[in-house]
Amino acid sequence: MDPMDASDLITAFVALFVIIDPIGLTPLFAALTQGDPQSHRRAVGIRACLVALFILSLFTIFGEAVLGFVGISMPAFRIAGGILLFLTALDMLFERRTKRREDKADEEEDGDDPSVFPLAIPLIAGPGAIATVILLAGRDPGLPGILSTIGVTVAVLLVVFALFLTAGLLERLLGRVGINVVTRLLGMLLAALSVQFVLDGLRAFGMAD
Repeated sequence: MDPMDASDLITAFVALFVIIDPIGLTPLFAALTQGDPQSHRRAVGIRACLVALFILSLFTIFGEAVLGFVGISMPAFRIAGGILLFLTALDMLFERRTKRREDKADEEEDGDDPSVFPLAIPLIAGPGAIATVILLAGRDPGLPGILSTIGVTVAVLLVVFALFLTAGLLERLLGRVGINVVTRLLGMLLAALSVQFVLDGLRAFGMAD
């Protein structure tokens, strides 16, 4: 199969960007690294993004094989994944997701390195992101789909890292209200994308035109 075309790549980038929500993560990163020098913040951000990339790449490559092993078809997973993403969108729209993330950040108070937990897992490479990369790779089975999905994942994680570097500045510019507004807009976009995943699954079952 041919690799994703430009419109597919943009859709994939938007889907993964919205589910990871780098803008919503940035204030949490700032809180977890509060008072640390810029060099330490940079190192924590690099480790978090690399660990998240490793996890998401594993699921991109082996996710569909694991589904096949347990007897779950890709169309069924598309529908289930779409429903999961829709629930995540509702959480974003009603701020429940932000509250849960803040609770996870508050738990990290012992001064340990937060790069693996809670940053990489579950804040960046959480269930929603894992489901999304499996869905995206499944749209174009084979090596082209895997490479395209990993490429999109790298692009999104580069944005995550870039925003981590500007954590303090972004927090001051947007403020809490601004971040809430952006999170809700991203939630609306994710809701529409999740419905598209469900329709793709139904179409594969021959239940939608």
